Amino acid sequence: MKKTILALALVAVTGSLFAQKKTTTSATVAFDASTAIDNLPKAENKTVVAALDPKTGSVAFEATVKNFAFANPTIQQHFNGEKWLDSDKFPSFIFKGNIIDPAKVDFTKDGSYNTNVEGSLSIKGVEQKVKAPATIVVKAGAISATSNFSIKLTDFGISGAPIDAGKVSKEPKVTVSADFK
Repeated sequence: MKKTILALALVAVTGSLFAQKKTTTSATVAFDASTAIDNLPKAENKTVVAALDPKTGSVAFEATVKNFAFANPTIQQHFNGEKWLDSDKFPSFIFKGNIIDPAKVDFTKDGSYNTNVEGSLSIKGVEQKVKAPATIVVKAGAISATSNFSIKLTDFGISGAPIDAGKVSKEPKVTVSADFK
């Protein structure tokens, strides 16, 4: 009898611990590297895996490079090629970080909370520290998070003739959004 009660208590505690972390497999990462010369270098990936722990404020995203969709298939091919992101060798973009002040976000109360996220972004095997503004919306128990920021391609070892010619922005805009339920 004691073992049964202990096992049930362990299951209840473990379940409540895992219930704290929110996850989704349909977060979105979009980037816009368009310039005055070329407005085609834009892409979106709607199959991003994301996790948020409201208790600790930890945040993580993983985007498969080959899942970024472009309007022009040739650009997509170049994007995934060895000279650019080499998606066969480096299949994912990964961000791991934290909400800087998680106490300012009340995950139990409906509202919109402006905050900042800080962490490490890995692209093409290169890790860089990133700090970005974020908006977290809590509504009826569901959590939505959005962040907009720019990155410098050279910080991640990405360069080439299209960048030098002004066809691809040196600092593309990145938008990350996730709906956690």
